[in-house]
Amino acid sequence: MTAAASEADDRIIRESGIDARIALIVQPVLKAIDFRLVRVQLTGQNGLTLQIMAEREDGTMTVEDCEEVSRAVSPALDVEDPIEKAYHLEVSSPGIDRPLVRKSDFTTWTGHLVKLETFVLVGDRKRFKGKI
Repeated sequence: MTAAASEADDRIIRESGIDARIALIVQPVLKAIDFRLVRVQLTGQNGLTLQIMAEREDGTMTVEDCEEVSRAVSPALDVEDPIEKAYHLEVSSPGIDRPLVRKSDFTTWTGHLVKLETFVLVGDRKRFKGKI
């Protein structure tokens, strides 16, 4: 990720591999239409599915917003063509089981119950449950 892209992306949790490449493609498109990226995830269930999770600055995301994001990112993905096989594009809101990817998410959700999974062991475990 370039320094400029890193500054524009205030997420503390970022993708790796092909997901990171896709994130670099879609982030400027999302920003241009006043959305921000939450997560990109390419999965192999039922063929390949590319999930782009996005939201407006205020955290909202309607069905119409999902359609707008889909129509905006599809051409950019077609031009850059980061995925070699056919895939289904799925645009969604973070929803109730949203990933916390920005420092501001932790402030916003202070006092709420969370289930957390770390990448590395903390003590002898990776999964935790508690209030922020």
